[in-house]
Amino acid sequence: MEQPQQSAGPEAGKQPLRVGMVGYAFMGAAHSQGWRTAGRVFDLPRRPVLAVICGRDPSAVRAAADRHGWAATETDWRALIARDDIDLVDICTPGDSHAEIAVAALAAGKHVLCEKPLANTVEEAETMARAAEAAHARGQLAMVGFNYRRVPATALARRMVAEGRLGALRHVRVTYLQDWLVDREFPLTWRLRRELAGSGSLGDLGAHIVDLAQHLAGERLAGVSAITETFVRQRPLPGGPTSGLSAVSAHGTGTVTVDDAALFTARFTSGALASFEATRFATGRKNALRLELNGERGSLAFDLERLNELWFHDATEPSIHAGFRRILVTEPDHPYLNAWWPPGHGLGYEHTFVHQVRDLVHAVAEGSRPEPSFADGLQVQRVLAAVEESAEKNSVYTPIAD
Repeated sequence: MEQPQQSAGPEAGKQPLRVGMVGYAFMGAAHSQGWRTAGRVFDLPRRPVLAVICGRDPSAVRAAADRHGWAATETDWRALIARDDIDLVDICTPGDSHAEIAVAALAAGKHVLCEKPLANTVEEAETMARAAEAAHARGQLAMVGFNYRRVPATALARRMVAEGRLGALRHVRVTYLQDWLVDREFPLTWRLRRELAGSGSLGDLGAHIVDLAQHLAGERLAGVSAITETFVRQRPLPGGPTSGLSAVSAHGTGTVTVDDAALFTARFTSGALASFEATRFATGRKNALRLELNGERGSLAFDLERLNELWFHDATEPSIHAGFRRILVTEPDHPYLNAWWPPGHGLGYEHTFVHQVRDLVHAVAEGSRPEPSFADGLQVQRVLAAVEESAEKNSVYTPIAD
């Protein structure tokens, strides 16, 4: 069994937190960045060690290990979990495998970090939440990876809402717009197959904005009314007509079984109203997550494409000079920023994963419940399921008379 490399420097004397990661593609690379960097930026109570990375393709996972700094590789996640040189399992696989891997890892005495959405179904998420609760009694911790909570500007927004700067909440509006499926010739990847992804834009993008809206508001959604749509229902197969799909045409295409776009309105438990839009068909939009909260005392607005900024309107100020003002979230007393660069030197997307590791390592060292928990992930899963149920019921429009 290959031994993880030991880092030198002041971190070397700290108790290691040996990480095994399952999955090495987009999220695997992002999580690797977090594990590799957090201990070099923050003074962590334990030292993250990139011990083992796992993937089914031996040459591809070896290349990923070399690129991102993992000491050893496995091609079977069960073998990774069975290793005695792993303290924490980081799950970066498609959603259909989240429950099986997470439950097994917790049963084996490992801490778990699982990418969002927590699972593909409410039933799977319930199983994972129960396993996490039982594991907590044994000292194991579980967290779900909603990384947008860790943008310093959104963390500052949460602090301001909690301090009462907005007063009673009235409206929340959230959109998450991408365009990578606009091309009809884009292949039928796993993200477009329900049996692997669970849902489409709803689970991929909607999970993020549901969690972020509830987190910033400090309350949960109580009900939804939704519509969804799949604009391109047949797509070319990435591996040709022998790729194992049941719904394959003679032309080498397969059926898209998830939504391309989801729109829904919602009500918070306080009575505040909310609207959500998640789509992968917003032509020209690459990763446009926008959020605005309106309260009786003020409003906050955030745009991920300008992620070092938060906009705030204080309605208690005299109207003669009131208005939205930009807060440049780069000061050392802003969330996470005392460990980074001088004021005005902005951070980026990858830093959210560094902050995620920072918070999780502290939770592990302190034995405290990390947030968002598997219970939080389950609650988001229930919202997504309610959206799908509502969309099915609302599939027939009421005609509007001329």
